[in-house]
Amino acid sequence: MTETRVPLPDADARELYRSILREGGRLRIAEVRAQDAPAIRQLTAVGLLTLRHADGVYRAVNPRAVGERIGAGLREEGARLLARAALVPELLDDLTQAYDAAPGRYDHTGGVRRITGMEHIRHLVSQLADEHRREAWAAQPGGARPPAHMKDSLEHTRRYLERGGTMRTIYEASARLDAPTVDYAATSARLGSPIRTLAAPFKRVLIFDRRVAVIPAAPDNTSAALVEDSAMVAFLVDAFEQQWRQAEGVNWSALAAGAVEPAVHDQIGRLLAQGLTQRAIASRLGLSERTVAGHISRLRELYDAETLFQLGWQMRGGRHG
Repeated sequence: MTETRVPLPDADARELYRSILREGGRLRIAEVRAQDAPAIRQLTAVGLLTLRHADGVYRAVNPRAVGERIGAGLREEGARLLARAALVPELLDDLTQAYDAAPGRYDHTGGVRRITGMEHIRHLVSQLADEHRREAWAAQPGGARPPAHMKDSLEHTRRYLERGGTMRTIYEASARLDAPTVDYAATSARLGSPIRTLAAPFKRVLIFDRRVAVIPAAPDNTSAALVEDSAMVAFLVDAFEQQWRQAEGVNWSALAAGAVEPAVHDQIGRLLAQGLTQRAIASRLGLSERTVAGHISRLRELYDAETLFQLGWQMRGGRHG
């Protein structure tokens, strides 16, 4: 079936129609200029001009009558489309039955359900993002996905934001030290999806529209639990909100441009001021003790501190002041 089209005239055709009205509503074929031919075709196609071959004259038609005719055609077309829409569920019935019988599908039964296999989990997350388009929150220990998946992740992020959704993500503090993750986060932030880092340990979780969540069901993340129970989702939402308030904003663009060293210094200095040991800092940030020792050595020079204890004491005093 062909969709009804409304070939409304452009600015040149409208001006020609007005000039014809000023001349009494008539235009002789012999008086049509070559440059007016496209406008004439538009006006006759929509019905604002009619050609009387016997007189060799184009006559202007009342736009009210034209509008009523076009409106009636659209209403008729709309009725046909509504009738077709009513048949769609029946036409897709066999596919719906196949979907319901397939393993690893997502439905709205409520409670908690386990999904096994990375492909099923990725399909589930993609489906949730399509169905819940207002908010998407992610707490991802370790930072962004593997580099091979980052391009797809950014494309999903862009589409989600273009549909009017908002996204927030939390990474570990060590994510600042991984160049691919920094580049990914800088691009994500430019798209409008903020990413913060949290120094304290946290668990992986995805939350959509504060209504449904996905959490790991196995240490290696090959199994996930889909949580739809409202009380459990509310608990996860509160936990994420607390972590988001504790997390730090990051100038990812600056880090991507090469300003990584100050960020590492700042993290190590903060943890020293909290009283953490060199080994604890290395474990927290995912660095070697040798790397942390090098940063601490430069901080001791900066603060003119002879011992690690003195450095931590001076940094705490400086921060409190």
